[in-house]
Amino acid sequence: MAPFSVLCVCMGNICRSPMAERLLLADALALGGSADLLHVHGAGTGGWHAGDPMDRQAARQVLARGGTTEGFKARKLLAEHVDAADLILTATAEQVDFVVGLRPGAGPRTFVLGEFGRLLRAAALDSLPPAAADPDAVYARGVALVELIDAARAGRPPLDADELEDPWGHPDAFFSRVADDVHATTRLLAAALLT
Repeated sequence: MAPFSVLCVCMGNICRSPMAERLLLADALALGGSADLLHVHGAGTGGWHAGDPMDRQAARQVLARGGTTEGFKARKLLAEHVDAADLILTATAEQVDFVVGLRPGAGPRTFVLGEFGRLLRAAALDSLPPAAADPDAVYARGVALVELIDAARAGRPPLDADELEDPWGHPDAFFSRVADDVHATTRLLAAALLT
């Protein structure tokens, strides 16, 4: 079975979604995860940065939190990326709408990142399949987790506070605050999937 796949989406795929992608990977690796258990990738709703490296300020935040920027290249979000993802985490509600516009059936597995983290904090994870360092176990647990969080959402829209502000063009302190918001959710998600 393929690894559980998480797609991180923002506007240009050089700041917010790369931070989410690389911090989730770092958090998963710290818990004993690997590429055969979890596939994390990202894309942007706009394609103007396709092929570019991560924004240097975003890269500093990732590196400071134990992640890597090696091999990163921005890409434009395509329907095939949505099709291949078991969980889609966006920076904003507008990007949720963009994803669902590409693939209407993706709604139940598409969340604003902060919304997912907020709902995950309140979720009872004891109903999930047991965690194990096995691709089939992580996949089953991940799919059940997405269903649990979607049920907790109960069709309610995300809160304004769930959205990640766009740090592009802002000072490092702004990037640090956004990275802290991202990391708060990625740590919870990695733990929910792997422990």
